[in-house]
Order: sequence, then structure tokens, then C-alpha cells
Amino acid sequence: MRARTIGSALAVLAFTAVGAAPAARGDAVPATSPDPQIVALVARVSAARLRATDERLVGFGTRNLFSEQLHSRRRGVFAARDWIGEQFRAISKAGGGRLGVAFDEYVQPKTARTPRDVLVSSVIATLPGDDPARGIVVISSHYDSRNSDGNDATLDAPGADDNGSGVSAVLETARLLAGLHFPATLVFACFDGEEQGLFGSDHFAKTLAQAGRHVEADLNNDIIGTSYAHDGTRAPDRARLFSEALPADSDPRRVDALGSENDSPSRELARAVIEIDRSYVPSMRVESIYRADRFLRGGDQESFTAQKFPAVRFVEAHENFDHQHQNVRVENGVQYGDLLQYMDFDYLARMTQLNLAAMATLALAPPTPQAEMLNRVLGYDTTLQWQPVAGAASYQLLWRATSEPEWTHERDEGNVTSATLAVSKDDWIVGVRAVDASGHASAVAYPQPVR
Repeated sequence: MRARTIGSALAVLAFTAVGAAPAARGDAVPATSPDPQIVALVARVSAARLRATDERLVGFGTRNLFSEQLHSRRRGVFAARDWIGEQFRAISKAGGGRLGVAFDEYVQPKTARTPRDVLVSSVIATLPGDDPARGIVVISSHYDSRNSDGNDATLDAPGADDNGSGVSAVLETARLLAGLHFPATLVFACFDGEEQGLFGSDHFAKTLAQAGRHVEADLNNDIIGTSYAHDGTRAPDRARLFSEALPADSDPRRVDALGSENDSPSRELARAVIEIDRSYVPSMRVESIYRADRFLRGGDQESFTAQKFPAVRFVEAHENFDHQHQNVRVENGVQYGDLLQYMDFDYLARMTQLNLAAMATLALAPPTPQAEMLNRVLGYDTTLQWQPVAGAASYQLLWRATSEPEWTHERDEGNVTSATLAVSKDDWIVGVRAVDASGHASAVAYPQPVR
């Protein structure tokens, strides 16, 4: 797959931050130059297929984790699991048989929130990358559902939006990418047991970490299927993207000293995803939310960040809590329940396009380099050095004022392993990313001081 090389298409940005010296000469960061083949893939995302998938998932009645003992092909979490596995196997066959499908299973012991031990069984489809030295790019969701009682396996829990929408997006992305080749390995994950405590994703992410596998990115999708807010208004052109500020083992004193509170690997992944999606799905505005997840809530992306893997979560712009974690019922004239009738499949198609464009681009791009900042000598400029990465044809320095949320300047340095900017490291945030010969760019690396 090839893209037009990103050019220096914009004039030099004359930018002066409050309290900072003028920036070194460089271009304003241009929009990503679209890869024609990714453009074609994005256009093939089907709202009708997404609807058909979600309808089938809702048709299992409940996908509650504790419905695993129903032993039915028509109802319950394992009936849904088996069907998802069948879909992945059909996708693999249609794409040349390279997509491997497996159940990631373990027995989860009883917890303070759950009534008994339970078998957790996630569905994992893996497309091997062409470069064995590369890491993994994951698109994830959870296929289990719940009603008002998170452990109720008897009453219906349709889970159309939470999270039939995410599973539908993962399957649709797999359909479009499984027959292609990428340097990185692609994983399409549908996790079990999210509603009780991120059980399936926690087990999978730990397994990868223990095996020494490197996840370059996790794009998690949970509640992405409707544009309608609780008050009836719509946000058909907006999405939220959550990313953590600080890894769990961060030292606050070091973070303060380095000024890295807004530049975690997950935050840099979010910036990369937003830059990609502006180019491929211009009808959608992806808003970066500076939180690991909704306030005091969680999602499967946190299982990946717990293992120090970069991860983000897509969520629809407005959640409607009448249709989330609710028994299906009519009360005081209000319909409750996560029902298919409240979905917006055109919106879900656009959310799926965001994921597909980001996944394909990140899997084609070189990996993020490991960068250091020279800091042993006082000076008025900023020098970065980095290790070369496979597939990189050149490297770009990016910089912004400390108060800016996004990168504002960019300069191509060629195929080198160090570069100096005439801006002060005291006043500016500086990073580096790798770019291949076709213009696919990695996420930006925030440099660490030379040890």
C-alpha cells in the first residue's frame, strides 16, 4: 500500500508563544496526505453490515458473563462467542486464510463484585505482520453485556450499543483488512467479562506482556453506536477519544521536572489518531478527552495501559444512561434498555471508518522511535537523538508551546539519528516521529533525558 509523500505544503508558521522565544524555522503541521488504498477501504465500510452484525448480537438475548452455563446456540454469552468466532473464521477464509482465530480462556475466581468462579472466554483474531521485529496494533471491544444487575444472567441484556456497537466495528474492520499485508501484526479482539472488571482484556494484555510481546497501539471501542443524546439532540459528526495522562508507575516529581504530564505514550497515540482521522474522515471531529476514561469509570484500554502499552478509547459524543446498564422496561412512560431501536448505524459506520483509517495507518507506519534529549550542557537550543527504526525513510521533529494541546510545528530531518532545533527545551515541547517512504507516520516519541 502506498501513499503520496507528505509535503511541506504550508507556509512557515510565524508563531510566538506567550513567555517563549520565537519557534525555530519549520512548517506548520500539514494534514496527513491520504493513502489512496486506505481511502478506498474507508469508503467500503458498510452501515448495513454493521446493522446485521448488531442485530445478530442482540438476538442472543443476554451476553452476561454468568450466562455461560446456558449451553445454548441461541442464547447467552457463549452462543454469542461461538458466532463471533465463526464470523472471524469466515473472514479469514475470504481473505486467504491468514487470520488466526482463538479463544483466550481462563477461570476467573470469585471477587467481591461477582457471585462465583466463572470461565472467561475472549475471541482473538490475529493477522501476522510481515516484519517479525514489529509489534502489534490492536482494535478491541467487549462482547459481553449487562442489565441493571451486572451479574444477572436471566433477564435480557440486549447490549446493542454497549457493546454490540464495538464488536460490530471490530468485525467490519477485520473484514476489510484481513486479506492485506502490513509490517505490524494486527489483532482484532472481542473481550469477555468487561462489565465485571475488565477480566478478558486484563488476562490478554498480561499474557502479551509476559510473553515479551510489544503492543504499539490499542484502539478500544466501547459505546460507539448512536449520535442521539438523552435530550434528543444529535452529535452525528463528533466522537470522543480518551487517553491517560500518566502511566501508573509515574513519579510525579520526575513528571514535573520533564513537563511530560500531557505527553504519555497514550496521549501521543491519541494525537496521532486524531491527525490521521482528520484526513480520512473529515466529516467527523474527534475530540481528545484528557482522561483515561469517563469520570471514575473504566474500559478495556486500561488493561493495556496497565501493562505500559499505549491505548485509547473511542466513545460516542453523548451517552444516554436510559439505554445503558438498564433492565428493559417502560417506567413512567420512558423506555429503558440498550435496544437496537436507539442505534444510529450511519454514525457507527463513521466511527468504524475512524478506527479502520487509524489502524491501517499505524500498522503501515514505522514504529515510534525511542528518543532522548541531550541535557548535560546548558544551552539555548534543543537536541534530540534516537535509535533508528525499521521502515523509516526519514524522521520529523515536531514542537509546540507548553500550553498548546497539539503539535504546531514540523521539520523533516531526513534519515538521521539526531537533530537540533533553535528553540529552548525550557520553553517548548519537542518530539520526534518516524516516517516511511510513502508518508505513513508513527506516533510521536516524547524524549527522555540522556541517562
